Amino acid sequence: MGFLAKLKNKTQRAKGRAKEEAGHRTRDPYLESEGTKDRVSGGVKQAGEQVKDAAGEVRRTMDR
Repeated sequence: MGFLAKLKNKTQRAKGRAKEEAGHRTRDPYLESEGTKDRVSGGVKQAGEQVKDAAGEVRRTMDR
């Protein structure tokens, strides 16, 4: 995946962080946990994108 997938993942992480903070400030554990879930999910997806990039780089190196 490319730039748009990475941007989407970073946006999801930021949205999760905002929800988490809002839940903490309003003492809403449901909103806080939902924010944590979004933040972690975006981070895992971002790590997957980095693995794909590394695999592509290895593939390009081996083709030379």
